[in-house]
Amino acid sequence: VTGASFVVFNGALKTSSGFLAKSSIVEDGLMVQITRETMESLRQALRDKKDFKITCGKMDAGDVKEYVDICWVENEEKTNQG
Repeated sequence: VTGASFVVFNGALKTSSGFLAKSSIVEDGLMVQITRETMESLRQALRDKKDFKITCGKMDAGDVKEYVDICWVENEEKTNQG
């Protein structure tokens, strides 16, 4: 689990790169590089206020994967203190 001050979603990852998605720490935030199709799905999930999971890593990496989970919560006060 990684805490971050901000998240950047970059929808310019090419399918030919061999990656499902890529995540990296940038300063005190997180940058997630995703394909255009995943960006469209993410936008729709945010509009609908639905949870969304992004699988990061190489397409042929087998079982080792990283995930970026976007989760809606009921009570923001408890999750964003400090």
